[in-house]
Amino acid sequence: MQEEKCIVCGKPGEKHHIVFKCQGGLDFSLNYVYLCSEHHRGRHSPHRDKKVDISYKLKFQKEISRILVKKYYFMDELIKLLFLNPSQARTICKKFKLYKEGYKREDIIQRLMGGKLYYEFMVDKNYDESMNNVDDFVEHYII
Repeated sequence: MQEEKCIVCGKPGEKHHIVFKCQGGLDFSLNYVYLCSEHHRGRHSPHRDKKVDISYKLKFQKEISRILVKKYYFMDELIKLLFLNPSQARTICKKFKLYKEGYKREDIIQRLMGGKLYYEFMVDKNYDESMNNVDDFVEHYII
């Protein structure tokens, strides 16, 4: 079996879930990258540096958005596009309303992101999560 390499430095890597399982992340190939022990748990790692964590999440969210271009999807489409098994697809969709066109893209993306969407300004060092609920703001004032 080929050993996976750290995406930052090329050293032998270990699996890092971008959206942690405790945050509602799923164990599927798009939700992880390989990082060496230093880039996984070191000082400037996603586990210790919020900016690094959010930057990985933003990249993941953009990738999902790039893949899911339609407004609605059925489970069989999600399985093919996101490389999911049927159980993972059911887990993603089980709480969503099924419209005649399928499940809503926005619901799918938010579920894959652990129930939270991420924005570029969140990487700003002055951003404080406790100051507001960004998703409510975006939904009510921007959309």
